[in-house]
Amino acid sequence: MFLPETNLERIIKILVVDDDPAIRENIAEILSAEGYQVHTAENGKVALKTISLINPDIVLTDYIMPEMDGITLCKILKNNPETMDIGVILITGVNDLDTRVKGLLAGADDFLNKPFMIPELQARIKSLSKAKLYHDFMKDYQNKLEKEVEKKTAELLKANIELQLALAEIKELSLEIIYRLAKAAEYRDEHTGYHIQRIAYYGVAIGAHIGLDNEALEVLKYASPLHDIGKLGIPDGILLKPGALTKEEWEIMKLHTTIGAEILKGSKIRYLKAAEKIALYHHERWDGTGYPEGLKGQKIPLFARITAIADVFDALTTNRPYRKALSTEEAFELILKGKGSHFDPDLVDAFLAIQEEILSIKELFKDDTEIPHLFRLTQALRSIK
Repeated sequence: MFLPETNLERIIKILVVDDDPAIRENIAEILSAEGYQVHTAENGKVALKTISLINPDIVLTDYIMPEMDGITLCKILKNNPETMDIGVILITGVNDLDTRVKGLLAGADDFLNKPFMIPELQARIKSLSKAKLYHDFMKDYQNKLEKEVEKKTAELLKANIELQLALAEIKELSLEIIYRLAKAAEYRDEHTGYHIQRIAYYGVAIGAHIGLDNEALEVLKYASPLHDIGKLGIPDGILLKPGALTKEEWEIMKLHTTIGAEILKGSKIRYLKAAEKIALYHHERWDGTGYPEGLKGQKIPLFARITAIADVFDALTTNRPYRKALSTEEAFELILKGKGSHFDPDLVDAFLAIQEEILSIKELFKDDTEIPHLFRLTQALRSIK
């Protein structure tokens, strides 16, 4: 395949728009150090003049500014054929639904919440840079294709590109299905917060520590959020009961494992195949006293054993209607007490060895922290390189 290298290797130009000079220059300094060509503007009006001169690849703009705010700037860029391909990241200190809807309707490609962490800024810029380079490559490639190859060869190459895009779209669709299925179950319980995000990251952290390869980590990250999908089949009166369950109610609650496996059964998508086993077996116990099948030791699938630790730790450290969250110290202690009985002892050792990383994940996905929706939906699940 002919690839125009100059388009793929050129320096990305970024325009930082913010009325706060300190923030503006700080972001510019960070991105310049990463090798980007950075320009700045103090508001939307100045930004438009600068854009006409430098034609940036990405505009990183504050939401609230004098003269012209970030959403207005985004609308103008996305409604102009000459600038609509510029990637726009909207920086906002407000994380309410109305703001996000306005940003999405304006055409924003991503969001960044104040205060943001430098790695998050770098990751978002890197991801959007790749998308912009690829978009430009596709335009250049199509033009060169029409001029430099015969009709039949051009048709074959185009078909190959379309196949690759179709495969990428299939994967994207698979991931979105997984995310939305997990959210469907999560929305049954208003107290779960960012539970599925924490479960995914806790699981990957454990898996990485025990040496799982990137492919396995990817599957675990995408499959583990579906561990409680079976709760879709549990009656509200039981699932949302504020007090302790009766013996009969508890038997019904335990059915969420088999219901989840039934929902996911028969899929050819590797993430959903793994999720089926996680959903079915994440309440099995190392000593064989778990449910639904009473599996023991390594007969319990590895991903289910990993998810079990992540799920219990998150449950212990999260407020519930019937109890307040335990401290992380108490939760780590309870996980240790479950070593060899509830949990795989080797996985407990791995989990306790990465306590700082676990606490960082918990802090990042705090239930009272404004984590951007698009980050959760697209970027957060793609950090494995």
